[in-house]
Amino acid sequence: MVADDAMREQFECKNRRARRSEHSLDTVAPMKPPVVILCGGRGTRLRERTESVPKALVEIGGRPILWHVIQVYAAQGFDRFLLATGYMGEAVEEFAAAERWPNGVLVDCVDTGLDTPTGGRIAALADGIRGQRFCATYADGVADVDLNALLEFHERHGSLATVTVVRPDLQWGVAELDGEAVTGFVEKPRSEHWINGGFFCFEPGVLDYLDAESVLERKPLSRLAADGQLRAFRHEGFWDCMDTYKDAVVLNDLWAAGRAPWRIWDAAAVEA
Repeated sequence: MVADDAMREQFECKNRRARRSEHSLDTVAPMKPPVVILCGGRGTRLRERTESVPKALVEIGGRPILWHVIQVYAAQGFDRFLLATGYMGEAVEEFAAAERWPNGVLVDCVDTGLDTPTGGRIAALADGIRGQRFCATYADGVADVDLNALLEFHERHGSLATVTVVRPDLQWGVAELDGEAVTGFVEKPRSEHWINGGFFCFEPGVLDYLDAESVLERKPLSRLAADGQLRAFRHEGFWDCMDTYKDAVVLNDLWAAGRAPWRIWDAAAVEA
């Protein structure tokens, strides 16, 4: 009789554990896709900084811009990163290995060749992507983009690729004309045209559009668009790209003044 009671209690305990397990499986959020970050370029237009360090390690506020890009993703729940390295890739790898990333974040580096173009670098990571959806971005652009909204948009439309498009502020003032008469000036207005801001979402089928010589921004994206497989996610918030020395100064000034809109990880920590 005692043995029967013990067996019954053991059985009920096992059932309770099973129910808790089923419940936990129902409530666990799906894993976010891995993020490919293109870190291999030479940064020739930023020569003042990139003669001694790769562009991805040029600093904003004492931290490499690559660190800022990863933090933007990590603050929104992304935790797997593949860094496609090239020029001075050893320095990027040393930085990634030494950095104390947020809990659960994994950062791996893959040497994708010294002068490999952007699409070729992604193609070289096919084995690491393993036939799954993935995100991709550049190591030199920061934004306060809502990456979860981007991912939801991508899942909803069902095409192979999504590119985040932005309307940057122009670098020059614009003259307002009435025929030959100048009626006024607008100081550095926002562009009327949408441009590629990075922050992509890709299905594995995008790899069929890439090869070792592909420049992502040219033939692959054009072919995807022609095939009706590319959608645009409009980001109206802050975006900037560290393309020149002047851009680096602007981003550092924003950080120093405590006005860096891409610093969303502080808000994420408060909410948590």
